[in-house]
Amino acid sequence: MTSHEQDWLIENVKIVLEETIAEGAVHVKNGVIAAIHEDAASIASAAAEAAVRIDGQGQWLLPGFIDIHVHGGAGGDFMDATKQSYEAITRYHASQGTTGMLATTMTASKEAIDAVLDAASSFMAEEMPYAALYGVHTEGPFISLKWIGAQNPAYLSPPRVDWLEDWERRYPGLIKLVTLAPENEGAINAIRWLSDHGIVAACGHTDATYAVLQEAADAGLTHAVHTYNAMRPLHHREPGTVGAVLSDNRICAELIADGLHVHPGAIRLLTASKPADKLILISDAMSAAGMPDGEYDLGGLPVIVKDGVARLQEGNLAGSTLTMIGAFRFMLEQTDMSVMDVSRCASGNAAKQLGMFNATGSIAIGKRADLVLADTTFNRVLRTWVNGKLVFELEQQ
Repeated sequence: MTSHEQDWLIENVKIVLEETIAEGAVHVKNGVIAAIHEDAASIASAAAEAAVRIDGQGQWLLPGFIDIHVHGGAGGDFMDATKQSYEAITRYHASQGTTGMLATTMTASKEAIDAVLDAASSFMAEEMPYAALYGVHTEGPFISLKWIGAQNPAYLSPPRVDWLEDWERRYPGLIKLVTLAPENEGAINAIRWLSDHGIVAACGHTDATYAVLQEAADAGLTHAVHTYNAMRPLHHREPGTVGAVLSDNRICAELIADGLHVHPGAIRLLTASKPADKLILISDAMSAAGMPDGEYDLGGLPVIVKDGVARLQEGNLAGSTLTMIGAFRFMLEQTDMSVMDVSRCASGNAAKQLGMFNATGSIAIGKRADLVLADTTFNRVLRTWVNGKLVFELEQQ
């Protein structure tokens, strides 16, 4: 480890803290945030002590983004189950400010999901050079045919507790989040099992009524994937899945904030409905993120990307090419949320949902130095650090 990684200070930055925004400096030692300085005297003293000083030039210093729903990027897909793809994905998203993520699967055969779990476990066992994998999010195959979206119907399955038990036995603690349709036979028992084993149970690709989703929340469901998308919509006499997500504060709501998946008006309704700690920004990015328009693959289905929009041949949206910095900027432009509010949605809330907030998700003394330096307009990520290590630096133009 170099002195740059062991002991460095970044000064002259706007620091997004848990409860306020400060102007000053952050001192990192051995990958951990050692001190936060706001007055000139303490900044000068820390600068004299630090092995390396970085001038932030008045830019924003944010907690690293945590993307709990991402399928790929830079041409790679987590379903590839290869180290090469995982490095390409984590390298690209680190360049967009993501410091931690869940490798998200698709509806596929158990053997294909087994391969992802094996590859993710192996990848996490070694030093990860870019953004860190925190575990796996299995999106499918326990979902609804009616709201299949860009998933492969050939591999749909009712919830299988025996599969969950097998995965947890072979890869203890690896699966962090499981998406299912609560209306499917056996789903409530699966939700109880997930809750008992500390795994986040999520509704998604679901036709669940309001009453069914309430039953699911009673059983331990605490999460909704890509809210509004691929779920029973809101109706004033049957609030449906969307109505339950909007109104039940036991449920964290994911959001794809790109203006394509969800109208800005519906986004504002969501932000007005959910408590500040119950909204989580995600990318839902596929392999085409960071790549040119063209033909790609998602879960074995052909996808056409035109003008940065990914669709199946029949026109359904198929994941996204969104990045977390893009979602961050969109929320600032389209809602009345503050930088601090949006930062919680991009970092802290996901860390809390995963039970990791004591270690990451905010800028606080004693936490890992998972940090992002963004320009004043949030158009560009300038630098990204994971555990205090610089994993991305924008080349000077």
